[in-house]
Parts: sequence; C-alpha cells; structure tokens
Amino acid sequence: MKDSNLQDYSHKRLNILTGEWVLVSPHRAKRPWQGQNEEISAEKRPAYDKTCYLCATNTRINGEINPDYKDVFVFTNDFGALQKESPTFVKDDDLLQARSETGICKVICFSPDHSKSLADMEVADIKKVVHVWQKEYLDLGKNDTINYVQIFENKGAVMGCSNPHPHGQIWSQSTLPNEVVKKDKQQKSYFTKNKTSLLGDYLQQELKEKERIIFQNEDFVVLIPFWAIWPFETMIAPKKAKKDISQLNDSEAKNFAEAIAVITKTYDKLFNTSFPYSSGIHQAPTDGKSNAHWHFHMSFYPPLLRSATVKKFMVGYEMFGTPQRDITAENAANRLRDLL
Repeated sequence: MKDSNLQDYSHKRLNILTGEWVLVSPHRAKRPWQGQNEEISAEKRPAYDKTCYLCATNTRINGEINPDYKDVFVFTNDFGALQKESPTFVKDDDLLQARSETGICKVICFSPDHSKSLADMEVADIKKVVHVWQKEYLDLGKNDTINYVQIFENKGAVMGCSNPHPHGQIWSQSTLPNEVVKKDKQQKSYFTKNKTSLLGDYLQQELKEKERIIFQNEDFVVLIPFWAIWPFETMIAPKKAKKDISQLNDSEAKNFAEAIAVITKTYDKLFNTSFPYSSGIHQAPTDGKSNAHWHFHMSFYPPLLRSATVKKFMVGYEMFGTPQRDITAENAANRLRDLL
C-alpha cells in the first residue's frame, strides 16, 4: 500500500548511493503548464545517410573511412574531451588549484542502421553492444593510466546529441569523476559496516515492496529509484552484486540486454515519441583495488515531464538548492509498468 504522506505532501528523499537529498512536491503535478514546449521531430531517418559521419563506409571529419561494419563499430573519438598525451602538471597556487587529466575517449556505433535506436533493436543485437562494453571496460582498464571507465549514451537533440546515428561513448580517465567518488564512498562505508552490498540490500527491499519495480527477469531489475530526480528516471541493476559488467556471463549479458530493450521500448510508448535520455553505467574503478563494495548499475535520465513537448528544467531552486521533482517515483513507475 502506498504511503499517502509520500503521495500528497512535500518531503525529501535520500539517495543512498550519493548521500544527497531530493525534494519531492507531488501536489505541484496538478499545476497548469504555460512554459516552453519542445518541437517533436517528425523526420523519418533512412537506414543509410551519405552525410552521416558514423554510417558504414562514410568518411569521418578527420578523413578516416569507416569500415563496412555489420553490427557494432568502435573507434577513438575524433574530438575526445580527454587527451591521452597531455603533459603531467600541477598548479598549486593557494586557492588556484589545477591538475593534469589524461584519458581515452571512444565512440560506439550500436548498429549500421542509421534509422534505429536501442529501442528499435533486437535483444540479440543489444547483447552484442553489451559484449563490446565488456571488452572496452577490460581493455581500457588494463591501461595503467586509466582508473575509471565511464560508458554512456546521449539520445536525442534535446540531450545535446550531435548525431542521430545510434551510438554511445566511453570516456576513460586517470581519476574518478565526481559522481563516482560519491557512490564509491557511500557503497564502501555500507559494505565495511554490513559486509553486504548497499545496492543489493536496497534491491531486496524494492523487490519486496514492488511499488517501483517496472520489469525483472532472472538476473536484472528495472525500477524507478526511491530517490529518482528526473520524472521518469530508471535504473537497471543485477539482482546479485557484480562490481562491473565484465563479470556478466553470456546468459546474464543477454538478460541485461533484455532489460535495456524493455525500458527503451517502454519509454518510446509513453509519449509516442523517440524518447530522449542520457544513460550511463556506474561500476567499479579500474584502479587495481578489490572494489568488492561496488554493485554496478545503469541509469536513464530522461528530461520529458508531461508529454513529448514538455520537458523538465533543472533551474532556479534546483541549481542553487536541491534537485526537485513533482511526479512521485511510485506514480511514474505505475505509468511505465502499465505500458508493458
């Protein structure tokens, strides 16, 4: 049974993975919207676009020619945010602090079909993407200068995606990013005290309550986290603690792919549009430590709020105070679950 206090009154929820709070204001979901409406792209993309830098056999901006790839294609980002050969330096001038940061950035084309997204792909084809993620995580992680591998995807122009071809990215770097530092600290503290996985114990409670669960198979759960910030934010996590995606066997990789297929297809049904989002996998650093406290998970942060044209803006109070949401996690879960 839903807690009426959580559904009717303003309150705060704790994100156990970061130690931060989110303000929830369920009563505000009833307010009329007179703000900005996004344009819906009605463009029907072809399977091949001769002007696309990511399509098979096309020439990229740096002059290299893509191979005639048939499934997943990986290459080093022509405009990577991190540079492998950056000089080592330190600026330590009282309150003016800087450190060199090196890394390797890659692009992963999920499919040669320019018209598709993960939501349009078969589970078997998404599984190939998962296997490439596993390989890249291991290969990049073996580099002594790489201590974290961030896998992510920006889907849709509203999320700043500069090319509609189905693709994601990997930014691997010498230090841990801010969000990972928070999650590393929270999980390690809990593991040290309880000798169990923080996320694993949380999932057991969610599976018992069932309010925020959208989908599950033998190995994975798709749910809206209790502390979700974005209106239809979701998380995919393995039921058994695995510190990184390299620990998935072939069957588990397939079930992970199925979970991705289910949530991306469900998103597209919600507002009858190709649903934009940023997704990313948080997993154990590749710093040579045991990192036994880590439990990997994949999060989806979609911006759409009320329809295909109304998005959530992180402004004002959210920028200067605390993240805030109107639709409760429970109501959002009901809406997505009803579309399965």
